[in-house]
Amino acid sequence: MKKDFDNPVEHATPIEARVPDKLRIGPVSIRPATVLAPMAGVTDTVFRRFIRHASLFTNTNPDGSTPEASVEEKITNAQSGCGLLMTEFTSADGLSRMRDAKRKRYLTFSEDEHPIGAQLFGAQPDTLADAARIVEESGFELVDLNLGCPAKRVVGNNGGSGLLRDLDRVEQIFKAVRKAVTIPFTVKIRMGWSDRDIVCVELAKMAEAEGLDAIALHARTREQGYSGQARWEWIARIKEVVSIPVIGNGDITTPEAAAAMVAQTGCDGVMIGRAAPANPWLFRQIAQYSATGSYDLPTVSDRYAMIRAYFRMLLEEVELRQDLPRDARWGDTAGKMKQFATWFTRGVPGGAKLRKSIYMEKSGKMVLQRVDEFFQVQLAEGAEVPPCAEDAMPFPEELSCESGLDAQ
Repeated sequence: MKKDFDNPVEHATPIEARVPDKLRIGPVSIRPATVLAPMAGVTDTVFRRFIRHASLFTNTNPDGSTPEASVEEKITNAQSGCGLLMTEFTSADGLSRMRDAKRKRYLTFSEDEHPIGAQLFGAQPDTLADAARIVEESGFELVDLNLGCPAKRVVGNNGGSGLLRDLDRVEQIFKAVRKAVTIPFTVKIRMGWSDRDIVCVELAKMAEAEGLDAIALHARTREQGYSGQARWEWIARIKEVVSIPVIGNGDITTPEAAAAMVAQTGCDGVMIGRAAPANPWLFRQIAQYSATGSYDLPTVSDRYAMIRAYFRMLLEEVELRQDLPRDARWGDTAGKMKQFATWFTRGVPGGAKLRKSIYMEKSGKMVLQRVDEFFQVQLAEGAEVPPCAEDAMPFPEELSCESGLDAQ
C-alpha cells in the first residue's frame, strides 16, 4: 500500500460555490457542514476541543492584549468552528472487552464537543452491534462504521477497507448495528479495493436501504492508500443515487478546495483529515470563505497562541487523569507535543530551529518552555508577517489510521 502524500491539484472555484452552512444527519444538526475525520493517534478529546475552538485563538494575543480585528467580528463563533467532531477509530472487539477505565481513554468527551460521533471498526456484526450500544450509552450523537482504513493490521482482520471485498458481510453489519441503536448510524468508505473493484455506488445504495443516515466517501481506493489524486467524480455518482446526506473526503487542503468539491459533486458536507493537524485554522478559514469570499492566514502571533493553547491543553489533560487507573491515563505527552510540533511549526520563520530544540526535551513542561522562548524572540524581532498559503498548509508527512491501534 502506498503511503506517500502527493500534492493535490489546485481547483478552480466558481464564485458562487460555498460549503453549506448546515447539514442534518437524522435529528443531529451540524453547523457548518464540515466534519473532522477520525484519525487514530490524532483526534483524541484534546485535539477535538482544540479544533472546535480554533477560531477563538485570535481573540487574545499571547501578551493578553486584544487584537484590532478577529474572526468573530465578521462571523459568529458557532459558524467558525468545526460542525461535527469524530473520535479516533476504535476497535469494536477491543471496546467490548476492555474495562470501563480504559474505555474512558477512547470514549471520553467534554460537553463543548457536541455534536460528536464515535467511529468503530471490526468485522463481526454482533460485536459491532454491542460496541455501538456502548457508544450510544456513552452519550455520542452518532456512531460511524469504518470501511475505509487501508492499514495492513486492520485489513488483515477483515476490518476497515478489507470489508469492501465482502459486501454480504457488510450488509449483515449494517442490519445488526442499525437494529442495536436509535442514534444516527453512518459509514465512511473508500471507492473500492482497487480500480478493478469499485463498489462505492453499490455500497451507498445498500447503506440507504438498510436505514443508515449518511455516507462519507474518501475518493480513493484501498490500493491507492493516500497517494494520487482523490477522484471526486465518484462522490458525485453516489450523490446521484441516494437521498441520504453524502459527505466528501479527499484532498481538501484549502477553503477553495472545499468549495470546489461541493460545486463539482453536489455533496452535502465535507470531511477534513490530514490537513487539520497541518492547518488547524482550516475549518475557520472555510467558514470565512463561505461568508465573505476571502479568509485570513495565520500570523506568527497566531501560531504562537495556537501552539501554546494546544500544548497547555495536553498538560492539563494529563493532570486531570493522574488520579485515574493506569489504563485511563495518557502516555508520552512530550512525544505527542513533538509529533504536533512537526506540523504546527511549518511556515514559521526559523521553525527548523524550534523543532530541533523541542525534539531534545523529555518533558512536556520543558517543551512548552522552549516554545515560549522561541516565539518571544520572534515577536520581539517583529516577525508578524503571515506566511504564504503554501507554507501555512502542508500535509503531515506521516499520518495514517495505523498509528493508534492499542484498542484492539
